[in-house]
Amino acid sequence: MTLRKRLYLTLEPTEKGGIIERIFEFFLVSIIILNILAIMVDSVEDIRQKYDTVFVRFEYFTIIFFTVEYIARIYSIVENPEYSDPVRGRIRFMTQPLSIIDLLAFLPFYFVFIDLRFLRIFRLMSLFRLFKIARYLHALKIFKKVLADRKEQLILSFLFILFVLAIISFIMFYAEHDAQPEKFSSIPATMWWGIATITTVGYGDMVPVTALGKFLGGLFAIAGVGLLALPAGILSSGFFEMLHVDKPKEIKKCPHCGKDIHE
Repeated sequence: MTLRKRLYLTLEPTEKGGIIERIFEFFLVSIIILNILAIMVDSVEDIRQKYDTVFVRFEYFTIIFFTVEYIARIYSIVENPEYSDPVRGRIRFMTQPLSIIDLLAFLPFYFVFIDLRFLRIFRLMSLFRLFKIARYLHALKIFKKVLADRKEQLILSFLFILFVLAIISFIMFYAEHDAQPEKFSSIPATMWWGIATITTVGYGDMVPVTALGKFLGGLFAIAGVGLLALPAGILSSGFFEMLHVDKPKEIKKCPHCGKDIHE
């Protein structure tokens, strides 16, 4: 086995591997989780001032590690038959969503030294490190497949929710505009109240005061529970079918003659 092949098997979680692959996956996932925890803890002023050196050193280590990992993936990806072409294969791999996430996880760091205005953007882009873990979580792969299988139903349900939101905002605008012209100033402004009502959040910054507005607001709040159940029901049914689908039985082969053994 060549070094590039071994590197590919170690980095690629979809390939069956041994103890080295499992150790690397555990190490990489641990670094990603520690990065997210570091970003959260670093936002606490007292802790940041006390352990600033630790955070900086860990950040340098993370950037170097993710950079080397990205280069190694680009170098070894040609071992995958799908990306076997040395040039076009690597370019096609680099344009994949997970590869872009890998790049964004460390690339903004190198622009901090050029212009300090990139510092805030870099801190925001650090969140992409969390998405790197998607490559190693089987549950996220199932979620992605469910979204792909039910995308048409989900799009229709969200379009229906937007349609209902426009209707209730239109009605509530004419019911409350005269009583509260500063809050229900327009239909687009009223849509903020519609969103808070449909989602049953109820922030309280826009509240109907007229009798008709309160009556309609109550109806819309009750209807919002049913509306939000549409995409939830579509996703739950998709997960149920995905997890309970009958898997094809594995056909064993005779170790002597090589023929199939049917149980």
